[in-house]
Amino acid sequence: MEITSSGDNIKIIGNIKSISNFSEIKKVVDSVATQHKKITIEIVDSLSITSSVIGYFNKLVLKDKVDVSMRIGNDQLMSLIDDLNLTSVFKARKV
Repeated sequence: MEITSSGDNIKIIGNIKSISNFSEIKKVVDSVATQHKKITIEIVDSLSITSSVIGYFNKLVLKDKVDVSMRIGNDQLMSLIDDLNLTSVFKARKV
């Protein structure tokens, strides 16, 4: 997995599947969220997402009041977000 950030945009390439991926995502998103209360997260091609990452993004939106917009490149991951009723919470859309 590779993660990059530019301004309020975060781009994740590759599968999100391990604890180290979660730690890396949390570190980058935390640093962006300290400067921006509205962030866009682009998940380019991951097939799935770990529950720890989902929980972290949920906390960002519901507790920390960060406006998160997700752009998802994979149909399977978009279906998962939709099945978990998180599409509106994360403002997720397929790209």
